[in-house]
Amino acid sequence: MSDPLKAGAKTAPAPSSPGMLRRIARRPVTLGTAAFLLVLIALAAAAPLIAPHSPLEQNYAEILRGPSADHLLGTDELGRDTLSRLLYGARVSLLVAFGSVGIAMAIGVPLGLLLGYFGGWWDRLGSRAIDVSEALPGILLGFAVIAILGRGLGTLMLAIGLMFCMTFARTTRAVTLAEREKVYLDAARVAGLRTPEIMFRQVLPNLAGPLIVQAAMFMGAAAVVESALSFLGLGLETGVPSWGGMLSVAADEQARQPFLAFPPGLAIIVTVFAFNVLSDGVNDVLAGTRRKPAARRRTERRPAVAKDVAVKAPAGTGAVLDVQGVTVDLDGTSGEPIPLVQDVWLSIRRAEVVGLVGESGSGKSMLARSVLNLLPPATRLSSGSVLLDGRNIAGLPERELRTVRGRGISVVFQDPMTALSPVHTVGRQLSEPLRVHFDMSRSAARERAAELLDRVGVENPKRRLDDYPHQFSGGMAQRVAIAMALAAEPRLLIADEATSALDVTTQGQVLDLLLGLRDELDMAILMITHDLGVVAESCDRAAVMYAGQIVEVGDVRELFDGPRHPYTAALLASDPSAETEMHRLPTIPGGVPLAGEWPSGCHFANRCAFSREECMKHPVPITGDVRCLRAKDLTLEVMIGERH
Repeated sequence: MSDPLKAGAKTAPAPSSPGMLRRIARRPVTLGTAAFLLVLIALAAAAPLIAPHSPLEQNYAEILRGPSADHLLGTDELGRDTLSRLLYGARVSLLVAFGSVGIAMAIGVPLGLLLGYFGGWWDRLGSRAIDVSEALPGILLGFAVIAILGRGLGTLMLAIGLMFCMTFARTTRAVTLAEREKVYLDAARVAGLRTPEIMFRQVLPNLAGPLIVQAAMFMGAAAVVESALSFLGLGLETGVPSWGGMLSVAADEQARQPFLAFPPGLAIIVTVFAFNVLSDGVNDVLAGTRRKPAARRRTERRPAVAKDVAVKAPAGTGAVLDVQGVTVDLDGTSGEPIPLVQDVWLSIRRAEVVGLVGESGSGKSMLARSVLNLLPPATRLSSGSVLLDGRNIAGLPERELRTVRGRGISVVFQDPMTALSPVHTVGRQLSEPLRVHFDMSRSAARERAAELLDRVGVENPKRRLDDYPHQFSGGMAQRVAIAMALAAEPRLLIADEATSALDVTTQGQVLDLLLGLRDELDMAILMITHDLGVVAESCDRAAVMYAGQIVEVGDVRELFDGPRHPYTAALLASDPSAETEMHRLPTIPGGVPLAGEWPSGCHFANRCAFSREECMKHPVPITGDVRCLRAKDLTLEVMIGERH
């Protein structure tokens, strides 16, 4: 494998530790409850060392005594020391709290992750099953488990865990539904990561905030349930010290020794209160940084590519990418498909930069997604073929697509802050595609990742591998995204509005970087942009897209000097950088028609000053790289003159 990248690592200051602990420290109530729980855990762990008596030691001469020097909290009905049993009972309560919540998460989190990520019928059936299970009284489920398996610590944790697991599944599913639409997951798919890797190494870490809050809250609830079951005699065996069991004894002996109920009762109340306050505090700390979940999407995930995709022979031009007659449809509510991209033909040769321009809503990004096989739910490539180095990749199964994405095609998205996972360091995100595609060791992948950062102009690359995306500026984060896209040395790079969110100076630097990498790696680039200046400066050819169709393709200089389609001429005339002298900047009347509302003839006819009756009747094919019936009759002077 050729290695066009050269290392040049420098050092930088180590990044600061995450600020979550600092934000908690600024909340005295949250910090106080966390400190209380840590002290409680320490006391429970040290119970054998600090308890004044054995919790099972009986002294019938000291039955139901009040507080004294020898028994600070008195004794129970068998003369056992209440303080000692309270300390040992803390071990049971905390163990049940952590163990039952752990069991609930082990069952509920993977279930919710699977339902939310895959969606479709599995999600619908699973959601109904969750609804049914949550409709049943949880305490009855606990009774049933204990009745079947018998009393014991493990049984108690399992019973309480089963009571809580479906709530964890519901929360995980809801957040996963929002996360699965994020761009960083598309970037992970393009990098060639497998579905389990995406789910458990990309999506799951982003669920940490909501799950931590819910776990803290349910630990308090688990302590209450354990006490209730022990109070009813369904918890641990008789004699095992637990707060619920102590409270049950206190209820029986209330008339003889009222004080006996206070130690376990206060311990339960304070501990549950502490868990609840801690969960609220953690939720408040995370609220400032956690993204709000998007509305749940219940759209069924249909196949991204129709089964009857037309596969045509390669064009024979030696193109890296050859898009032939591609049509992308959306499944309409009435049953009729709605075209989003229609009859698109486009080829990109080796080491060529092709610009794709057009107004918003023209279908540029949808075309790119069809090339990448990353179409949204309910959309599919209904006809046409996508040839990469002569191989049709439309309709390939996901397993084969993983070998194409990353090494064959890669992508740089518009906003690097959404294209990069916020919970992983850039070093980890750069190393993953290297390990997937080249089977590198962890250390070798890290070295190559540093080389990639150095190649794209990130200073001190070895030290910055341990930084998170939010520690980079917008321009530097975009360089990281480019490095990630180039990690597997792709044949084709799709830059989807890769410079639109950057300032002019940084935009120029990123464009120069892409062009330099194009020359160095002999890589083709599809540049999707609204900026005609970017096309003029960086592209060899340009394709103009309008309402789902390519309306004109040509050499950049020829297309700018002599556009043959009225829409291309209108775009050029509307560009504020155009050299044509005019008193007022012209605009194109109307707007791009929505999908499903396209005219039956030329899609631009209702906004075109040169349209005739024949333009409205029948679909217009692309002929000679232009989709216009009057292309031969119109010149740039005629089009500009008629508009002004």
